[in-house]
Amino acid sequence: MSIEKNIQTVKDFFAAIGRGDREALLALAAEDIEWIIPGKDWPLAGTRHGHAGLADLLETASKSIETSTEPQEFVAQGDRVLVVGFARGKIKATNKVFEDDWVFAITVRDGRLTNIREYVDTQALARASQMDASGPAQRRPSSTISAR
Repeated sequence: MSIEKNIQTVKDFFAAIGRGDREALLALAAEDIEWIIPGKDWPLAGTRHGHAGLADLLETASKSIETSTEPQEFVAQGDRVLVVGFARGKIKATNKVFEDDWVFAITVRDGRLTNIREYVDTQALARASQMDASGPAQRRPSSTISAR
């Protein structure tokens, strides 16, 4: 496939993520896809394989995290597409927010994603995943916030 088609496939993948369209994500992923998310001490870290692994990742993400992902730049060579982006979100268990500049290195073969390797700020994500001694961060009711 051409570099332009590989970039479009990756853009379609991120559009499906944005819509939460599980069927479209699976359709764009090879049966033997490998998705690597580095780190530990946060819910999405680990390596997942195949459509079952992708489905597990999506399920784990929906239960544990709220995030908006903004791909900002696509750089490609051959079958590799690097995506530079930004995410802002919250770990549901702790109610702590995070911001993360990230890069996804994605391999596309025959119009499907075969490998995704994320380069993320694992420290920011681990911090947001850690409970304080008092438990999850509490949101203040809007009536207690005062304007200056």
